[in-house]
Amino acid sequence: MSAAVRDAAPDYVVHLAAIAFPGHAQAADIYRVNLTGSLVLLQALADARRGQDGILLPSSATVYANAGASLLTEDSVVAPPNHYAVSKLAMEHMARLFSAALPMIIVRPFNYTGPGQREPYLVPKIVRHFAERAPFIELGNVDVERDFLDVRTVVDAYRRLLEAPQARGRMFNLCSQRGTTVRGILRDLEAITGHTMEIRVNPQFVRAGEPQRIVGSSHSLRGVIGELHAIPLTTTLRDMLA
Repeated sequence: MSAAVRDAAPDYVVHLAAIAFPGHAQAADIYRVNLTGSLVLLQALADARRGQDGILLPSSATVYANAGASLLTEDSVVAPPNHYAVSKLAMEHMARLFSAALPMIIVRPFNYTGPGQREPYLVPKIVRHFAERAPFIELGNVDVERDFLDVRTVVDAYRRLLEAPQARGRMFNLCSQRGTTVRGILRDLEAITGHTMEIRVNPQFVRAGEPQRIVGSSHSLRGVIGELHAIPLTTTLRDMLA
């Protein structure tokens, strides 16, 4: 990693390398990549004094506890429900040890999807079933409520954060402030495609301790970069179908 940092000589760093699927079978892999891998990168950057114009570290909104009817803020209670979420929260705490040497921005993105995302992620799975006009689909809890953004909106927000000097040393939720259920996504795709299919609940897809609602407040983020360049979820779904 030290050699890679020397060769690249980066002014900015966006650290997207991770095991990002919470259902990954090997917990040790998650910590090795998400926590230890991040440590190795930050140490190499600090030793080489690189990334001095900005380092963006995505964490995850999965670190939060169930919010009920409220919007989650950066100060909301954290209660990571799985190894993935624990690894991300641990990464945040570890990264702060480098705050004197590195200009870091920590972001907690909520759910996002878009063209190019692949299975086993949920939305691509649903889109494929509609594209293939499948007679049924097996899912977990279709009434959980999540906050979805288009990946293109997320990338734009990352760039704007790196360009904002006042973002250094802070943490931001990246979210739409709107909740959407899995059932709502199914209904949107039914309306787009004219196809309906049977929904079968598979107990293997129901995660233990899964929060019912994860919807965030983007107030702090908008205070730094302005309004998000939002893409409607129906547009995202149409683009994924195409």
